[in-house]
Amino acid sequence: MGKKVRKESETPCKETFEPLPVEGKNPATVVLLLSSPEEDILVKACEAIHTFAEKGDENKVSLLGLGALEPLCQLISHDNKLVRRSALMALGIMTANSDVKSALKKIDVIPSIIDKLSLEEDVVVHEFATLCLASLSVDFVCKVQIFDSKGLPTLIQLLCSPDPDVKKNSLETIFNMVQDYQSRQAVHELGGIPQLLELLNSEFPVIQHLALRTLQNVTTDKDTRNTFREEQGFEKLMDILSNADFSDLHIEALQVVANCLNDSESFQLIHQGGGLTRLTEFIITPNITEIQSCAVKCIARVAQSAENRKLLHEQNVEKVLVELLSVSDVSVKTASCQAVSKMSFHLACKDCFRDLGGIPEIVQLLNNESLVLREAATQALSNLTHGNKLNAFAVYEAGGHEILVQQLYGNCAGTVANSAATLGNMAGQGVIRCSILLHGAMQALVEPLKSTNVQVLVNTTQCLAMLACDTEARAELQTAGGLQPLVNLLRSYHKEVLHNACLAINVCASDEPTAVEMCRFGAVELLHEINQSVKRRSSVSKLAMTSLLNSNLSVKYSLTGHLSSTDIIRDGFYDAGKACGGQRILTLEELSEQPVNQQRPIIFVNTAAEETVDVPDESQSNQSETDTSSKRDRRTSRKKKQKDETQPESPTEKQWKMMDDVSLPLLVKEVKESILPLSEEREQYAALARLVSEAMGGAVEMEKLHEFPWVLHLSELKFQLQSNVVPIGLIRRGIYRHRALLFKCLVDCIGLSCTLVRGEYNRAWNEVLLFTGNPSSNGRSSLPCRYIVDLLHQPGSLLKANTPAAVQYQTI
Repeated sequence: MGKKVRKESETPCKETFEPLPVEGKNPATVVLLLSSPEEDILVKACEAIHTFAEKGDENKVSLLGLGALEPLCQLISHDNKLVRRSALMALGIMTANSDVKSALKKIDVIPSIIDKLSLEEDVVVHEFATLCLASLSVDFVCKVQIFDSKGLPTLIQLLCSPDPDVKKNSLETIFNMVQDYQSRQAVHELGGIPQLLELLNSEFPVIQHLALRTLQNVTTDKDTRNTFREEQGFEKLMDILSNADFSDLHIEALQVVANCLNDSESFQLIHQGGGLTRLTEFIITPNITEIQSCAVKCIARVAQSAENRKLLHEQNVEKVLVELLSVSDVSVKTASCQAVSKMSFHLACKDCFRDLGGIPEIVQLLNNESLVLREAATQALSNLTHGNKLNAFAVYEAGGHEILVQQLYGNCAGTVANSAATLGNMAGQGVIRCSILLHGAMQALVEPLKSTNVQVLVNTTQCLAMLACDTEARAELQTAGGLQPLVNLLRSYHKEVLHNACLAINVCASDEPTAVEMCRFGAVELLHEINQSVKRRSSVSKLAMTSLLNSNLSVKYSLTGHLSSTDIIRDGFYDAGKACGGQRILTLEELSEQPVNQQRPIIFVNTAAEETVDVPDESQSNQSETDTSSKRDRRTSRKKKQKDETQPESPTEKQWKMMDDVSLPLLVKEVKESILPLSEEREQYAALARLVSEAMGGAVEMEKLHEFPWVLHLSELKFQLQSNVVPIGLIRRGIYRHRALLFKCLVDCIGLSCTLVRGEYNRAWNEVLLFTGNPSSNGRSSLPCRYIVDLLHQPGSLLKANTPAAVQYQTI
C-alpha cells in the first residue's frame, strides 16, 4: 500500500512546502489521510483504500475497524468529481462485506448514494453507486430507504445505460426490491416492464437471468401481467424456450410463463394465440429433465383455475401427464403428480386419468424412495378418488389400499394426511373397506390421531369415521389404544378437527364397550363443555353426545335422570346417582375398587346366570340354618369350584369381574314364567309391579315410609359385600329408586316397555303407555295414555299421569 503522495501543510504563512513524497504503508495512516483538505491526497487515499479492500474481506473489516467508513460516506458528496468517484469506488467495494453493510445501516448514506445516480455523474460513479445499492438492498430496512428516497425511478432509467455493469447492478437492486409488494407495483407503474423485456436480449447471461428472475416476481401482479402480455412478453419467452442455445434460461423463463398462465383471462388470450399448444409440445419434447419438470409445474399452476382446467382438458393434457408418470426422473414424476392433483378437480379429468391407465402408474410411485414424490402421489390419489367410486376401485385393484395403510406410519405429514384422505374416500365401498381393515388400518391410524398437524388430524378423523362403521373395526380401534387420542381431539379449537372428531365419536359410540371406554376418557364431560359453548357447538357435537349416552345408559341416567322406553337396560348397567356438574362419572369397575364409604351404594344389574351344579345333600346338612333360606342360595358356582382347585392368580394377572347376582337371574326366570303368559298388557304391568314390591319388602304406607328400614339394610349389604356396589337382586328392602330400577330391568328383559325417571330425594318412577277407550278393528284404540306405576304404596296400581295421585307419588 505504499503510495507517494504530496502533502501541503496549512500554515499562516503565504509560503508553501515544495511537493513532499510520503510512503504510507500502514492502513491506519491512509485512513487518516481521508481527513486531509487536499483533494489530490483524498483521491490517492481513496484509491489506496479501494485497492486494499479488493484483496479480501479481512481487509474490509480492518478498514471498518480503523474508521474508514464515515469519512468515505462524507467524501461521496465532495465537490470534486474525482474525489466523489474515488470515494464511491472504495465504498462500493467495501459494502460487499456483511459487517460493513450492518455498519452502513446506522449511517444515513443511501440518499447520498442515490443522488450520485444523476445523469451529470459519469459511468464509473453510476457503476459503484449502483454496486453499493445492490449490496445494501438485500436488507429490508435498506430497501425501504431506497424506495422512500425515490431510488426506484432512477434505477429503472439506468436499465438503459450503455454500461453493462451499471445495468447489472441496477437490475440486481431492482430484483431485491421487488421481493416486496410495494416495489412490484411501482416497477409496473414506472414503466419498467419494457426495459426488463429488452434486457432479455442482452449478450450477458447474468443480466438475462436477473431480468427473468425479476419478471418472475413482478408478473405475480395481475395488472403487470396485462402489461407484460401487451408488450408481447409471452412471445419473447416462447422464443427463448424454443432456442436450444438459451437452455440455461429455460427454467426461469418457464417460471415467468407459469405466472402469465395463472389467470383465466391471460390464459385464454395466450391459448387463442397458440401459446398453449407450443407449451405442450415443449413439454413432450425430450429435454433436460429439470426444464421438463419446470414445464409440467407450469401446467399445475395453470390448472388452479376451473376455466383453465377445462381448456387443458380440451387439449388432452391428461395424456401427456400420464406419459410423464413413467419417465425415469423423479422431479418430472413429482411435477406430473402435482399436475394430476390439480386437474382432478375437473370431473371429466378424473375419468380420463383412469381410462388412460394413470391410476396404476401413480400407485406404483407410492413405493418410491423419494418422500416428495410419495407425498405428491398420495395427493393425486386423494383428489382422484374424492367422490369417484370407479377411481377408488381402480386404486383398490392396483393394490393401492395396502400401500396407503403403510404410508400412515410415515414421518411426512403431507403423505400421512393424503393417505388417510384416500383411504377415507375408498372406505365408502364395503368390499374395499373390509380389505383396508384386514391390512391393519385401525392400528395404523392411532399415531396420526396424536399428530399436531391440522390436516393430518382432519383427514385421519374423517377416515376413522368411514372405517369405524363395522363392529370389529371399533373393537380393533379400542384394542389398539385409539379411543383416548380420539377423545383428546375434543379439546381442539380447530373447527374442522373438532367436527370430524365428533363425527368419529358418533360412529364409535355405536357399541357399548367403546362408548363406555370413551366415557372413561372424559368424552361426556368434553362434549358437555363443547355443547355449552356458542362458538364450538354444532349439530354433530350434539349428535355425538346423544350417541354416546344412548350406548352408555348408566351415564345417560346419571346425567339426564331419564331413560326412555327404547333405552334397554342390559347387564353392567348401574345407578351412580345424579351426576355432579363438571365431574367425570366413574365406571363400575372404578367404583367397585374404591374403599367402602358412608355414601349410598351403587346399584348395578347383572342377569347373567352362572353355570351351576347342585350341592349334594350331605354337604347341605352341615350348613347353618341361619344361612339364607332361599333355595337359590343353596347352589354353588362350578366356576368358583374350579377356581379353588387351580392355583390363585397373581394380582397383576387378575382382571376385574362384575360381581355375581345369584338372585336376579332367578327373578327374571320367574317373571318370564308368570308374567308373559298374561294376555292383557295392563295386567302384565300390574302383576310385575306386585312382584317387584314383594321382592323389595312389600307395600309400605305413605305415613310409615320413614319406619321402613331400607337405609340400614343397604348399609348391611355394603358391609357384608365389603363393596360400595351392590347387585340389585340382593336388595330385600328397597324404596322408589330401587324398585323403579328393578321394574325397568325386568320390563326390558321380557320385551315390554317403560321409562325410568329420577326425581328428587330418592324418588324414581316408571311410566308406561297404555291404550284406552273402545278398541278398534285391530283390537286397540288409537289414543294412548301415560300411567305412573305404583311400586311402593299400592303395588300394581297404574296412576294416570298428571293426576293428583300420580303427582303425589312423584314428589314428597
